Amino acid sequence: MAALWKQQVFALDSRYNAHRAPNHPNFRTLYIRRRNQLLREYNGSEDPTVRKHYLRLRGQLLQQRYGVPADQISQKSRSTSARSSIRVSESPDIFKLQASNYQTLGQGEVVPTKQAEASRAIVGGNTIAENYAFVGVHHIFDQHTQAVTMIKFGNNDRSRLCCASLDGLVSVCDVAGAPPKVLFILNGHEKGVTGCDWSISNDLLVSSSFDGTIRLWEVGQQTGEPRCLRIVRDQAGAEVLSCLFHPVNNNFVIAGNSSGMVAVLNISTGIYPRGGSSKVGGKILALTFDSSGRLLWCGNDKGTIVSFFFELGSGRLSKCRRISVSEGSAITCLSSRAWISREARDPSLLVNCAANAIYLFRVRDKEGSLVLRRKFIIHHQKQLVRSTFCPIMSFRQGACVVTGSEDSCVYFLDIEREGRPATVNKLQGHASPVLGVSFNYDESLLATSDCHGLVIVWKREKR
Repeated sequence: MAALWKQQVFALDSRYNAHRAPNHPNFRTLYIRRRNQLLREYNGSEDPTVRKHYLRLRGQLLQQRYGVPADQISQKSRSTSARSSIRVSESPDIFKLQASNYQTLGQGEVVPTKQAEASRAIVGGNTIAENYAFVGVHHIFDQHTQAVTMIKFGNNDRSRLCCASLDGLVSVCDVAGAPPKVLFILNGHEKGVTGCDWSISNDLLVSSSFDGTIRLWEVGQQTGEPRCLRIVRDQAGAEVLSCLFHPVNNNFVIAGNSSGMVAVLNISTGIYPRGGSSKVGGKILALTFDSSGRLLWCGNDKGTIVSFFFELGSGRLSKCRRISVSEGSAITCLSSRAWISREARDPSLLVNCAANAIYLFRVRDKEGSLVLRRKFIIHHQKQLVRSTFCPIMSFRQGACVVTGSEDSCVYFLDIEREGRPATVNKLQGHASPVLGVSFNYDESLLATSDCHGLVIVWKREKR
């Protein structure tokens, strides 16, 4: 029922999309993509009455906003251009997608098929290389004096970028301003900062450090000067090497330390809940959740990935699977996706490994077991090189990931391309190994960082 309801909401938005910003087709494309992405990530009320009421209310609001009756749109949908070619039923309350356009997977996931007319309309005639033609430098930031090990754009944010550096500072930049600028610098860690993450609403930041602490910062735009709300020391007094907000409940932060311990922290109280810690071994360098927040993976410097089941209410961790990727080679980055394209519809895990490789795994079951799909060769042996999935993947042929590299280049890899070179773009602007990579939510800007503390923001080529 959840999958059907999400299809109905998406169909409703698609019906009115032709009337939204008629002089700006690119905005219409972005809007419908974002609506689809938000629907896939929605885990709200399961009450069918509430969902039906939402459909009716949204339909009424869209009709009032654009002044077009629903039945008129239904008639037009049979003959208008492919931009609004998702066909719907004539029922005023329940809108059903044409079966040939979409297929429904488990847990409410909806994936467009190769026959989807709406997908072809949104993608247009661009190749995947054209979609990722980042060639121009938008801005360069140099406020850090040592390596910027991690960078992250805010959630659903086009402009705010967080940078964590081994100089002990965390900076937040406005990359879309005129001109781009450093908004503020968070000074408090006594040693290098190893990780950072945004809360869902982007009003809080969490950071981890070699000084053995996790810090919570208030950085909301309406709060004035940023301030440190809480400092929590590692339970074992070890260096904290990674940190991550829980994607559903931001009261929980997960941290990995140099003693091989993964720990859940209630950041609101500063307490480590009972049952929320587990010994993995090695040094925990990378953490990621699935979209539901129930499955956690961690990677260490021994080449091992361990999956955990996370109890949403209590914060308890239950160890599930241990996967050896490359013995003795550090796992420096983990990224997960529920699905990445209509050709790759299974949950996936992207892994950077210091064995000159980046791996793409399929998640096989609810316990986080992994099956190797692809392996790509990059220059990576010593540094904390990271990668990321491209954020918009719903409607295009193929799928891309972006990764840093120790040869000072940034690589765009088509993970669906078989039998040909996977690299679709290569950026050369850094003078030292590239560590961090991050897209803003609409893929208009890409930020990359290196071992010298330089952050480059790249812009997409306009076509």
